[in-house]
Amino acid sequence: MKDDKQFEKDSSAADSSADNVDEYLQRLGSDDAREQRYYSQEQPFSADEMTRLVNEERLNELLAQSDAFLSSLNGEIEDFDEDC
Repeated sequence: MKDDKQFEKDSSAADSSADNVDEYLQRLGSDDAREQRYYSQEQPFSADEMTRLVNEERLNELLAQSDAFLSSLNGEIEDFDEDC
C-alpha cells in the first residue's frame, strides 16, 4: 500500500513537470508568433523619410573609416601570409 501511494506521488510529480514543460513550450510558440506578427506590421521607410533621418555627412565619414580599417586589415593579412 505504501508503495502505491509513493508511486502515485512520484507519478503526479512527473506529470506536473511534464505539464510545466509543455506549458513553457506552448508559451515559447506563442511568443514566436507574437514576434512574427509584430515584425510583419513594420512599415518600410520611404526615400523621403530616409533622407530626413540619415545624416549623409556622418554616414560618409563612417564609410570612409570602415574603408580605411578594411584596407589596413587587408594589408596586415597580406603581411601575415608573407611571413608564413
